[in-house]
Amino acid sequence: MNNRNLDFESVYKRLSESNASDVIPPSKAEMIAILSDILNVCFPMYFPSAAEGGVSLSELYLRLENQIRIAYSFVGADRGASGENAELIINSIPDIKAALMKDALAIYEGDPAASSPEEVMLTYPGFYAIAIYRIAHEFYERKIPILSRIMTEYAHEKTGIDIHAGAKIGEYFFIDHGTGIVIGETTTIGNHVKIYQGVTLGAKSFELDENGNPVKGIKRHPDIGNNVIIYANATILGGSTKIGDGCVIGGNVWLTRSVPDGEIVYYNK
Repeated sequence: MNNRNLDFESVYKRLSESNASDVIPPSKAEMIAILSDILNVCFPMYFPSAAEGGVSLSELYLRLENQIRIAYSFVGADRGASGENAELIINSIPDIKAALMKDALAIYEGDPAASSPEEVMLTYPGFYAIAIYRIAHEFYERKIPILSRIMTEYAHEKTGIDIHAGAKIGEYFFIDHGTGIVIGETTTIGNHVKIYQGVTLGAKSFELDENGNPVKGIKRHPDIGNNVIIYANATILGGSTKIGDGCVIGGNVWLTRSVPDGEIVYYNK
């Protein structure tokens, strides 16, 4: 091979000059491992750990504290709360497990193809995406930077289901099939809600500041009530859009308006 036209030192120099930041970021690999270990603590039979002898909560705390501290440093924030936040995450694990057991039951009861809640936990991508969301939401609620996004994007990569960690989702949440679902950051979802593949709960438009950049931190995504069913490929948009309790939203429906309790909305060509 003839390398006479290559100046390797020049390439390395140009690469180093184009670095976005010299600050060490959190480790994606470690956060995915921590995520897996939290799931193992909740359901050891269904999410086995690579650690010999199982997961140690005290060791998990230390690893969490380290990644939280690095995340604060990465964004230039005060790192003093890293230990406190790691403790709060560890203490939230039993509540996460309780919520996920209800989700598994909802999927089992709502899907005739499911033979048991255990099958749901072991094999269903919808349950896996919900599980990662519920863990990531604990990080988001505590305003820990970066880490919740690492986890939910990992779920997105693995399942094709994109749930922002900031969404507020109630009990007994049922995702069936799941591929292509998008749930935005400021979405709220009530209890006993069923969502099928291809559903988007998104933003209708982005409010812009004086420089033409999207305004952050405002309500952009819809509110879904209790006992709602949203069928495949429905799109519901807007921060002021509210779907009332007991509604059924049919497949391929496009909604940018609120719907009162108990309505059936369907696509009629």
